[in-house]
Amino acid sequence: MRSLFLPFFLIVMVALPVSVRAGELDRAMDATLIVKSADGHERFLGSAFLWRDGTWAVTNAHVVGRAREVVLVSTTGERRKVKVLARDDVRDVAVLAVDGAFGPGLEPAAAPAGLGTQVYALGAPLGIEFTLTRGIISAMARQVEAAVPIRLVQHDAAVNPGSSGGPLVDGSGRLLGMNSQIADGSRHYVGVAYAISAADLGRIVPQLIAGTLKEMPSLGLQVRPIDDALAAALGIPAKGVLVDSVAEASPADRAGIRAGDVIVSVAGREVAQPGDVAFAVESVLGSDGIAVQVIRRGETVLATMPLDRGEHIETAGIDRASLPSARPAFTFSRLGVRLSGAEVTHISENSPAYLAGLSRGDEVLAVNGKPLTEIEGGLAALRITEPVVLLVRHAEGRTEHIYLDPWDKTPRLRPVGGGNVLDPDVVVL
Repeated sequence: MRSLFLPFFLIVMVALPVSVRAGELDRAMDATLIVKSADGHERFLGSAFLWRDGTWAVTNAHVVGRAREVVLVSTTGERRKVKVLARDDVRDVAVLAVDGAFGPGLEPAAAPAGLGTQVYALGAPLGIEFTLTRGIISAMARQVEAAVPIRLVQHDAAVNPGSSGGPLVDGSGRLLGMNSQIADGSRHYVGVAYAISAADLGRIVPQLIAGTLKEMPSLGLQVRPIDDALAAALGIPAKGVLVDSVAEASPADRAGIRAGDVIVSVAGREVAQPGDVAFAVESVLGSDGIAVQVIRRGETVLATMPLDRGEHIETAGIDRASLPSARPAFTFSRLGVRLSGAEVTHISENSPAYLAGLSRGDEVLAVNGKPLTEIEGGLAALRITEPVVLLVRHAEGRTEHIYLDPWDKTPRLRPVGGGNVLDPDVVVL
């Protein structure tokens, strides 16, 4: 018996984890914040974390959306309304002015972590506040969206909608990145998560604060990689990217680039994949134009593409609330909801009603507290001119109030994807 028991005991002792320093993850969690709307409803938006000395907080641009102010909640329950200083929608980074109100923040790790490093994701997955999950780094540099010149850290710590903007740290609590995306095409965690690296944040955040970050322009191109089969069918070399379409009056159009052209270099850099274009463009931001070499019907053509100023970087000085806007009325049909009496028989996943919580099979019991018998013409004829509160009975029998505001442009808890939904090979630049 002893000869069997002793080796088993030794194996158990060796397997005990030793890589996490006591208290470091607690300090990292203390630097993690929950982001809520500042519109009076305090709707959950996502996660954030304090940056360096705590003067600023950092989150994803898709977490704060178009909001100029948000409410931050700390682990101690302290709540503060803060200003969104700046955001970059393309790189998906936003900076919040907190002025040291919550204490010190996280310092980026001095060197990038290696493949297989144990990591921890902090934030509020599915709105479950101040949650920590564990995984490892699966890949060091993934370019997930071809139009974005950022390579993300891939890891398998569990993150879900709501984790966006939360920090990714190592066992010593050092910042490795900001959780930003999950595997495209999935609403929830499937073992593939992406974080903007601490190195990229260290480059982007100071420029956002200083107002010096150069904007990535929209080129007006849709391109696809050229594989051997495509090259053989077109009778061209299997190199560069094939132009599928060019938007009218776009920089690409003004440069004379046409559908069918093969882009082989941009700003003197060889192009092998669509993502190479974004990094080449970023390298010359601030200039008036960029050199593009294309092959057209076997001949090499040189073009100069103008670099228009983008509109995706916003600062606190922009007052969008003062801009006039029409406020259309909605019906359930226009919101992508089909009804059979009071029952939802179909709902589009892009519908504001779906994002608010309405699902197929739900039965609507009341609108703004009024039973359906008091609504003239019933649900199908209802014109929604203001936000409404729906009392619904879900398929499993549970009832719930759902606040539906079709005009609210704040992004909901959805993964971010960069592919063209009709053709995954087509990349929008």
